[in-house]
Amino acid sequence: MSSKIIAPLSLVIFMFEVAVECSKCGESYPPNKPLTVCPRCGGALLVQYDLARVAEKVSQSHLEKREDSFWKFKELLPLTSRKSIVTLGEPYTPLLPISKKYIAGLKNVYIKDDGRLPTGTFKARGMAVLVSKLKEFGIRCVALPSAGNAAAAAAAYATRAGMEVYAFMPEETPESNLKECVFMGANVYLVDGLINDAAEIVKRFRERYGWFDVSTNKQPYRFEGYKAMAFELAEQFNWDLPDSILFPTGGGEGIIGLWKGFKDLIELGWTEKIPQLILVQSTGCAPLVKAFDKKEPEVKEAWKNSKTIAAGLRVPRPYASYLVLQAVRETKGMAIAVDDKEIVSSMKTLFKMGIYACPEAASSLAALDKLENEGTIDSDKKILLYLTGTAMKYFEVLEMKRERIPVLPKDANSLNL
Repeated sequence: MSSKIIAPLSLVIFMFEVAVECSKCGESYPPNKPLTVCPRCGGALLVQYDLARVAEKVSQSHLEKREDSFWKFKELLPLTSRKSIVTLGEPYTPLLPISKKYIAGLKNVYIKDDGRLPTGTFKARGMAVLVSKLKEFGIRCVALPSAGNAAAAAAAYATRAGMEVYAFMPEETPESNLKECVFMGANVYLVDGLINDAAEIVKRFRERYGWFDVSTNKQPYRFEGYKAMAFELAEQFNWDLPDSILFPTGGGEGIIGLWKGFKDLIELGWTEKIPQLILVQSTGCAPLVKAFDKKEPEVKEAWKNSKTIAAGLRVPRPYASYLVLQAVRETKGMAIAVDDKEIVSSMKTLFKMGIYACPEAASSLAALDKLENEGTIDSDKKILLYLTGTAMKYFEVLEMKRERIPVLPKDANSLNL
């Protein structure tokens, strides 16, 4: 049993949130009303804090005495009261070193396994904070387009908070994701198209049905949940951050959240560097990689004929792509695409390590292999693979010939080896 003394989170949360600022035009808005995107230009909004005051009130030693959950960073979340928190028991997720057996040419590689979160993916982080904040605002009905995991997380936290959810999902969404949403009480609609088409439906009917839009990159509060990934990693690495992080990317909110969190840590004086952010996509849908390689400021047109087994990476034209690309470029990062065959191979490799990685998560290992083979990553650097979800919902993508598994008679006395 741990001897660590856990300090309870106080009921009142000091409000250090000072404004919500547009990442595109710079317009600033008060933090006391619910927001989606900038009313002036449509840009993604980011919550701003009085970090100087936070640094006066909180230190790294304070954090060590709190329970290991991302709610321990309460001063850096946009909530006014502990009573607002909607939780499903979010733990710190494991940080594990990878055996050199699987990464022969590299010396210092780790994985962060967010498949251990409620609903099985990192999406739980954003939705937990979002739903908690909307509860403060009295929002009772939300809608979103989703490839599966965001809707599942929204349904889980919303039902916990007594909110109604409308989820619009591509017709090819994995059945496991559909079941999650339906069984948790969400109003699910399948769309004959891709996630961008589902997003248009949410936008088109928003006024008519009176729901609050919680779409990817259209929610400043979801970024705040993902920002906590950076804080959690920093503490787990004893404030000595990795040099590079490979992150599977569809819409890009995880990249934005990490980037924002690391910038906050620098300003707080708790760390001295921001890791290089390496964005990973599928060759079947890689609009951000294409824009990055062409040195374009944003994705100019939707990816055509989008197709990949990694449903969460199938986002033909991410909203606020300019901010995702800015985060990668500011950290001197990279963007790389891997194919489905490489993803499946990496899933199987991770299984051999005892890790249940979904296709999206496994793309990070596939990308690392590719970068190592190309000689574009330093073998001496400390590298993190961010595993965004569990394989438990995706076993159908792995083929297995059942007839090749021996069947023994119940009275067998030998295995005939």
